[in-house]
Amino acid sequence: MRKLPVFIFSLFISLLSFAQDGITGEEELAYQITLDSIEKSFKYEYGVIQLKDGIASINVPDGYKFLGAEQSAYVLSDLWGNPPSKVLGLLFPENISPLSDNFTYAVEVTYSEDGYVEDEDAEDIDYDDLLAQMQKEAREGNSARVAQGYGTIELVGWASKPFYDQENKKLHWAKELKFEGTDVNTLNYNIRILGRKGYLNMNAIGDMDVLPLFNKDIDAILKSAEFNEGYAYADFDAGLDDVAAYGIGGLVAGKVLAKVGFFAVLLKFWKFIALGAVGLFSVFKKKIFGSKEA
Repeated sequence: MRKLPVFIFSLFISLLSFAQDGITGEEELAYQITLDSIEKSFKYEYGVIQLKDGIASINVPDGYKFLGAEQSAYVLSDLWGNPPSKVLGLLFPENISPLSDNFTYAVEVTYSEDGYVEDEDAEDIDYDDLLAQMQKEAREGNSARVAQGYGTIELVGWASKPFYDQENKKLHWAKELKFEGTDVNTLNYNIRILGRKGYLNMNAIGDMDVLPLFNKDIDAILKSAEFNEGYAYADFDAGLDDVAAYGIGGLVAGKVLAKVGFFAVLLKFWKFIALGAVGLFSVFKKKIFGSKEA
């Protein structure tokens, strides 16, 4: 049998200190069987994949694999504990899966139909000033996060300064985040691909030490997704299509931490969340609380 994931092994040891009888071999085996069953259920895709009823497509880069919308929603919400969202898919490095012991990062793909984003402001943005504004907003938002039961977040700075590819209508940047109670800072890498009626979001979350690994493949990931004919940026029709209420600066600054808090926490604690999702937390609950009631 494979060794238990490091985090789960540590959890077993911690729980054993409270339990009279300990965790049995049968319970370990049941956990591993469940984990293996979930792992085998994932159906990865390769090559060119149509997104959102054909408005866009992704050509899965070499060394990567794609998990479709339905299974990605299951991973994000049921296994990883995120709020439900309309995800189009998840892009994983070939040697990584949602349950990998050596998980590095995944790229979540979504679509926002907020209208055509005008890009005239792209060359005039002072990204240092924008960062200062975003840091201020993050600090001001911490009181609300604490009131809702979450820890504080600090926007440390740019991990990769925003860059807008005018020709291909692709914007990308990365933030370094510090979550309260964590020793390692979090990387949030953002890609926006502009289209006629909105934009594709490609968001990667991981620890800061995965930045060099992600940077190695950033060009391939940027090239992988495109809007199809009729939905591209150049297909905008001013007489028919809506215009977004913000430009490039608004894309970078908007909704700074609306979702990343959940996503970053899941990467650090997903195995604990998944444990509950597959119904095995009852085993540990029984061991802890059952022993106290005896």
